[in-house]
Amino acid sequence: QVQLVESGGGLAQAGGSLRLSCAASGIIFNINRMGWYRHQGPGFQRELVATISGGGETIYADSVKGRFTISRDNARNTAYLQMDRLKPEDTATYYCKIWVDYGPDYWGRGTQVTVSS
Repeated sequence: QVQLVESGGGLAQAGGSLRLSCAASGIIFNINRMGWYRHQGPGFQRELVATISGGGETIYADSVKGRFTISRDNARNTAYLQMDRLKPEDTATYYCKIWVDYGPDYWGRGTQVTVSS
């Protein structure tokens, strides 16, 4: 049974920082990309925040470029999202996702990030 466990969400002030972690456990072979999505609430679609390949290639949403940094520890099947210079509009539930070669995608249950102005 594959599980993704997110942690690190919480409350921050605008301009502050938070670091999210996503640990994948279970029988997992060949994790390709790891990434983060967020859902800002009713009326919004879940949107891509950032992804990272096994080789370290990254993709970021324009709204977070220069403020967020995604990284991963392949030995621990863990991804991180360092969020700096947070804005109130970053308030959302953040979901971890992994893409597995020749297998299904997996999602975490989400962690709430709230940024106060």
